[in-house]
Amino acid sequence: MAALRRYLLLLAQEHLEFRLPEITSLLSLCGGQFSGEQEIRVNSPFWILNIPSEEMARGLMKRTVCAKSIFELWGHGRSAGELYASLKNYPTDKMLPYLQSDSTYKIRIHTFNKTLTQAQKIKKIDALEFLPFKGKVNLKTPEHVFWILEDYGMDPNDVPEEPIHLYFGRWIADGQRELIESYSVKKRHFIGNTSMDACLSFIMANHARVKPNDIVYDPFVGTGGLLISSAHFGAYVCGTDIDYNTIHGLGKASRKNQKWRGPDENIRANLRQYGLEKYYLDALVADSSRPIWRKGMLFDAIITDPPYGIREAPRRMGSPKETVKSVERSTENHFFISSSYRLSDIFFDLLKFGAEHLVMGGRLVYWLPIYRPEYTEEIIPRHPCLKLISNCEQMLSSHTSRRLITMEKVKEFKDQDENSYLLDGQYLPYRGHNSFREKYFSGVTKRIAKEEKDNQK
Repeated sequence: MAALRRYLLLLAQEHLEFRLPEITSLLSLCGGQFSGEQEIRVNSPFWILNIPSEEMARGLMKRTVCAKSIFELWGHGRSAGELYASLKNYPTDKMLPYLQSDSTYKIRIHTFNKTLTQAQKIKKIDALEFLPFKGKVNLKTPEHVFWILEDYGMDPNDVPEEPIHLYFGRWIADGQRELIESYSVKKRHFIGNTSMDACLSFIMANHARVKPNDIVYDPFVGTGGLLISSAHFGAYVCGTDIDYNTIHGLGKASRKNQKWRGPDENIRANLRQYGLEKYYLDALVADSSRPIWRKGMLFDAIITDPPYGIREAPRRMGSPKETVKSVERSTENHFFISSSYRLSDIFFDLLKFGAEHLVMGGRLVYWLPIYRPEYTEEIIPRHPCLKLISNCEQMLSSHTSRRLITMEKVKEFKDQDENSYLLDGQYLPYRGHNSFREKYFSGVTKRIAKEEKDNQK
């Protein structure tokens, strides 16, 4: 086994809970693993990782949207003196390949929670003159870039005079932060009221460990936003949705100042917009609560954002025997009978589907709505064939949130597993969230009433 080398990861300060599961998933995708000995301060933008090779470090950065850059760590300390001592102890033979006389280099400085003047930066760079640099400085196109990184803590109201951590390292690679802008929903042809934010969409694909030639499925595909991120990483994508108009890009538009959807507003056109159409298998009009796939139909990942009733109530196909909620006309020749679909049933149907149709080691990644005053980990739906990998919270309001749940298939599905959730205590506590929509809007109503009362004072 290759000796582990120390790297410094510089992370973005958003979606903090999602960062560790993303990095852990991507390291495993690259053939490594996350060591319990890693020096991780979870909310800090600086993490020290032990990674077997620079190739693996570069592979990690080709996927992550949570990390900005990675560096080969040459020195680290809690003061300038400690940093310099650490650098003097770093093996010279590891430095020399990047300090040769025929090479070019530059040194940059990054500070977190503090801004330095140019004079202060130059002084810190000059203090490193003891390092055996033999090459020439090139500020525009250097062969090697070295960074001084300083951490002044997390509190903007209490910034220390001196940094609490200092690092020096050789820049290896940047992450994929530019994907957030280039795939922004604002620039996308086809969107809906619930189209997923680009950053979260890529995070979900990374949590699912999507890789080239995978088959990825979204049973609540909507406008296909989650398919795009998986296709970007080389996976073949498909989905289903109960809404005929959305699947075919028909009907009223979701954009402001636009009444009807245009001819290029559909899922295929979205993928075509990004040069990803070759990865699009198809999207079907179907009810996720009813079986449409033959046994043995296997997906490498299932990534989805089920409807949980904030913008519209969850629904499924009805039948004459059921208590019918409504009859809807989607186009001239398409009607469907809509009946209520409880949240608890949506998620247990989803887990059962994942247990049956995922490949071994395949992952299910989905959003679970939570009424925070009632939340405990016990209400997360479970299945004997699926192992819970991560559980990350995104706040929606002071009293509600949604949690990104990642599960991995660890056991082959048997017929006796089909309704296993009914046999334990998991099902009963989660049924309380069938009223999530009412609780969400009751909280909004209370907040508006409080604001109006405060304004009258």
